[in-house]
Amino acid sequence: MPRKRKTPAAPARVSEAKVAKSYRLAPAKIARAQKILGARTATATIEQALDLIVFRQELMDGARAIGGLEIDDAFPDGARR
Repeated sequence: MPRKRKTPAAPARVSEAKVAKSYRLAPAKIARAQKILGARTATATIEQALDLIVFRQELMDGARAIGGLEIDDAFPDGARR
């Protein structure tokens, strides 16, 4: 008896307003990014890439925010856990 193939669960969708836009993008670049990200569509590829850029900026902002802070020893008595 053939085994049933499990399909991966679809990612949770976030309800967010969408608008139609038109951009001139290199198809090879979209295809490469799509393969790397594992996205099903060009639109999903672009959305994931934009999310990564926003996340990168958040990381950079956070790193800058703690850049001047003095970090205290988490275990000042010397007892490491």
